[in-house]
Amino acid sequence: MIFDLFRISHIIAGFLALLVFWIPIVVRKGGKIHRKVGWVYTYSMAIVAVSAFYMGFYRIFYDPLGDKAFSWFLVYIAILSAATAWYGIRVLKFKKRKYAHRQIGDLAFSFSLVLSSVFISVYGIYIGSPLLSYFPGVGLFVGGSQLYYWLRKPKINGHWYIEHLIGMLACSISTITAFIVFGAPRLMNIESVSIFLWFAPTIVITPVIIGFSVYYGRKFKQKIK
Repeated sequence: MIFDLFRISHIIAGFLALLVFWIPIVVRKGGKIHRKVGWVYTYSMAIVAVSAFYMGFYRIFYDPLGDKAFSWFLVYIAILSAATAWYGIRVLKFKKRKYAHRQIGDLAFSFSLVLSSVFISVYGIYIGSPLLSYFPGVGLFVGGSQLYYWLRKPKINGHWYIEHLIGMLACSISTITAFIVFGAPRLMNIESVSIFLWFAPTIVITPVIIGFSVYYGRKFKQKIK
């Protein structure tokens, strides 16, 4: 069955991404290991996003007994993963840009993240789901920040370096959160974990993102003339 194929691919790619995501963070930035493992993580997340998107919509429209809230969160995680990973790669391609960025595909990813964040949050409030109500705030902030970066002229040298780190670290939030929400309860044979654990990846990784941004912002503090 096609659904089973997507599910198996999702599980394998998700565990691979979970195993390797930290390596590019700790090794020398731009080095051989960083690049190779980074691409392993990126391709893994691409598979995770595509498979999650398919499974989420399949359960919404073709599984009348399925958990709709679970399915919509699966779709949202797919969008968050895709948008952040895409952004992390695309900022490298346009690292020499001098003006505002107008590529429709890049803006569409970021705008889709913003729009889906609003939709899922409203839906979460409507059904009384704390996870769906508040977690999309992460995507709303991330998507808005991406649009802010794309639509403005770069102001400092190395802007792409900082944004690449932000994009991939934001992607890792979706990786770990998805595991905590979906994977861990099934492995431990429990119904769910604490809502505080759902937000733990965001709470832990956000300061890391801020720290990297401040550090490299000072390192590349020379303004573009």
